[in-house]
Amino acid sequence: MIRDITIGQYYPADSILHRLDPRTKLMGTLIFIISVFLFHTIPGYAVATIFLAALIKISKVPVKFIFKGLKAIFVILIITMLFNIFLTPGEVIWKLGFLKMTKEGISLAVRMAIRLIYLVIGSSLMTLTTTPNQLTDGLERGLRPLNRLHVPVHEISMMMSIALRFIPILLEETDKIMKAQIARGADFEDGNLLQKVKNMVPLLVPLFISAFRRANDLAMAMEARCYHGGEHRTQMKPLCYEKRDHVTYLILAAYLAVAITFRVVGI
Repeated sequence: MIRDITIGQYYPADSILHRLDPRTKLMGTLIFIISVFLFHTIPGYAVATIFLAALIKISKVPVKFIFKGLKAIFVILIITMLFNIFLTPGEVIWKLGFLKMTKEGISLAVRMAIRLIYLVIGSSLMTLTTTPNQLTDGLERGLRPLNRLHVPVHEISMMMSIALRFIPILLEETDKIMKAQIARGADFEDGNLLQKVKNMVPLLVPLFISAFRRANDLAMAMEARCYHGGEHRTQMKPLCYEKRDHVTYLILAAYLAVAITFRVVGI
């Protein structure tokens, strides 16, 4: 399960999606997220599916690798669907005691499941095709207008980049600690909910210690190199839009227009 989380990982490949400007991919991800909430019918979700499938195809990232990340949200997905099915008022089609399954609840549960799955895949696709350094530069350039409001854009972008970079590292560390504890006789599967929570203590304590140690080492390394963010800091590879980025923006604009049209018309 730990190795199934793909958000924050980078998959190296030679594709058009990898070569796009990170600002373009950030804007594309935002537009896709907006479209997922705009679509609410089968034709609309069909359009979103075709668009997402096309992105996966041109990214050259294995489909199995992308869908592997859905295993990490399986429990959240099931809980969300059950809550929507049994707690949404409407036309009752099945009843057992105080539990009532409604037609509107099933429809809402399906829409919420599709949205959650597409959000995870869309976000994973962005991180899989964008290195943490590119993501930091893209966020900083995209949020640069906020500097006039004295918002620490560079610091925020750096923190987000470090957080994304630490996700696969901490996942790998968690996997190692879990295997070491299992070899010592720890059991993370059996028992009731309270017992499982207690069994997680031997895993969480060394994980937090390792995380704080890595954070301290990173802070000392940055200070030793006299790192300081803010204005007047140059980039080794300045971001520059190319023709493919302008074409991508046109495609994104057309896709967003279709999503808005579907919402307004009610398709």
